[in-house]
Amino acid sequence: MSKAKVTVVIPNYNGKKFMEDCMEALKAQEYPGMEVLLVDNGSSDGSAELVRERYPWVRLLELDQNYGFSRAVNEGIRAAETPYVILLNNDTKVRPGYTAALVRALDEAPGAFSASPKMIQMYRPELIDDAGDQYTVLGWAFQRGVAHSVKRYTRPARVFSACAGAAIYRREVFEQIGYFDELHFAYLEDLDVGYRARIHGWQNLYVPDALVEHVGSGTSGSKYNAFKVRLAARNSVYLNYKNMPLLQLLLNLPALAAGVLVKSRFFKKIGFGREYKEGLKEGWKTRGKCRRVKFSFRNLWHYICIEGRLIGGTVSYIWEFLYRKLKKPEGS
Repeated sequence: MSKAKVTVVIPNYNGKKFMEDCMEALKAQEYPGMEVLLVDNGSSDGSAELVRERYPWVRLLELDQNYGFSRAVNEGIRAAETPYVILLNNDTKVRPGYTAALVRALDEAPGAFSASPKMIQMYRPELIDDAGDQYTVLGWAFQRGVAHSVKRYTRPARVFSACAGAAIYRREVFEQIGYFDELHFAYLEDLDVGYRARIHGWQNLYVPDALVEHVGSGTSGSKYNAFKVRLAARNSVYLNYKNMPLLQLLLNLPALAAGVLVKSRFFKKIGFGREYKEGLKEGWKTRGKCRRVKFSFRNLWHYICIEGRLIGGTVSYIWEFLYRKLKKPEGS
């Protein structure tokens, strides 16, 4: 049995160009209770070979093809022998003290499933990339604090879900709530697992003292592309179908429908209207493959709290949207 306290699991697919920065930053962490595991999704760019040759202290798990983010991190979580796992994108550079801050957050909060760091835009380090993920009654997920000054969001907080691009998780909880849904392949899988944790009464935290720089869309290549839009649309159907009981779905249906309408117009405007509709159709047709969270009256209060968070998340989204539109972020 490993004596380490945390395993850093890095899913990788053709991310050789990011590997040196990512590994060198981890090497400099100076956290003695840390192991690193790279799960390679059948890369063809020499990623695995580079790690094997230059970073022999990294444990390497090689898959035979690209199974997507969810399968890769699940393999890593199951292979870990530590109480905590950190999931870390390959297009990141963690800053000093990052690991210690995340481990400390879960040590001090036994009711927490996960903790998300302050993610900083690598090429615009004066701006936040993510301060924990939020969700709304419109069915929209969003990055809390995105494009705000790094001088903001300095207080620890509870968030709807941690961003799996750089978050820590209590490994044993996955046995209770289930692992990342491999049906998702990629996108919204972290929100889904965070949602399930909340249903079972676990909390997800934001830790501002844990800092990590993030390129963003390092594997998919861009913020919006046909593949990403279609998959995210499909997974948004899965997310609500799986986690909302029928009464909650009916209650939120008008807001969810409004959210779909607005997004349809948005993606049509930027040239991805067809992909968005195709994703929604695929999600609806294949929703039966999803494993729904079984409703229990024992979790009724958790569902009520979640609904409150969805409403609060909608207010937060509107506020952050107006902030970005009406005020130039500091340092921009």
